[in-house]
Amino acid sequence: MKTNAIYCGDSAQILATFPEESVDLIYLDPPFFSNKHYEVIWKDGAEVRAFEDRWKGGIENYVAWMEPKIRECHRILKPTGSMYLHCDFHANAHLRILMDKVFGQSSFQNEIVWWYSGGGASKRRWAGSHDTIFFYTKTDSYTFNVDDVRVPYKTEWTRGQTRADGSPRTIHKGKLPDDVWQMHSLMPWAGERLGYPTQKPEALLERMIKASSNPMDIVLDPMCGCGTAIAVAHKLGRRWVGVDVSPTACKLMAHRMRHFLKFQISDDDIVGLPKTLEEVKGMQPFEFQNWVCERLRARVSNRPTGDMGIDGWIGLENVPLQVKQSEGVGRNVLDNFETALRRARKTRGVIVAMSFGRGAYEEAARAKNQDALEITLRSVEELI
Repeated sequence: MKTNAIYCGDSAQILATFPEESVDLIYLDPPFFSNKHYEVIWKDGAEVRAFEDRWKGGIENYVAWMEPKIRECHRILKPTGSMYLHCDFHANAHLRILMDKVFGQSSFQNEIVWWYSGGGASKRRWAGSHDTIFFYTKTDSYTFNVDDVRVPYKTEWTRGQTRADGSPRTIHKGKLPDDVWQMHSLMPWAGERLGYPTQKPEALLERMIKASSNPMDIVLDPMCGCGTAIAVAHKLGRRWVGVDVSPTACKLMAHRMRHFLKFQISDDDIVGLPKTLEEVKGMQPFEFQNWVCERLRARVSNRPTGDMGIDGWIGLENVPLQVKQSEGVGRNVLDNFETALRRARKTRGVIVAMSFGRGAYEEAARAKNQDALEITLRSVEELI
């Protein structure tokens, strides 16, 4: 297991390669079973990335998908280690039962309520304004640095004793933290904001990492998203490991560590990032689209679904791009793309696919000669 490293791939499979009882602290923030389609708008607003949080088959499938990941977390956690599982009302009851099943009921320490307020108001029910974070430990001997996470008093107070000079003895330590954390979610104007839809504030992660780890301990986030946990761990002098199945998210993590924390890591340093033809074929559809757009330096269409046949725009001339994650793309795809080009009032376009059939090449030639539409066909193997 490499530390201060980013791994790309399914967390259960990657964690299975890590040594037993090798990690001090785990923060797991999985998709929330919310059936939402997330769009990630990069900080400059120029690119859009689409992420799916969809779980066909109901809550049972979601729990079955989570269980091997949580079991691997338990296996690699040190006896002195802790795990925080972040969830919301969509699945928190089911995940609590699953955590009890894997860790044991006696390992449960707290149900933390993160109260961020500002949830969507409703006249039919109470406004949602909090998430749930379950705190579990491997054994009864675990790290908890309570003095590092005391909450400052609003005003100083005295204990009633006096110093030798007769002045009152003032208490500065702060009060012991409780399990309700009032803390803003990430505001639109926050300097740390990267445009990732489920990004958490650094202050939230800082509280967990300070309390449940020490300098040079290993902090793991198995579904790291945009990398808030590893960024905070790095700032606090911990070693860290970030894992995510999304190549786009892994590249964003590397960008964050490189540009904001001056940590030397390039996209080529990401362990398991798809590079071969077979690995690219195995990508999720939106990730495949992202990969193609990055290769061509294209901007992703701002309508990731229902895009009217255009998946991206290449260069300053906004040349339309269509992406097909399939073999033997034929004449019908070109017919539809020609319609999209006319609708966009463009005379040039590019289609990327795994491979093209004879009919596609024939139609591209016909469109150029008869309709003055220049359609370039490029295979994924060319891009690699």
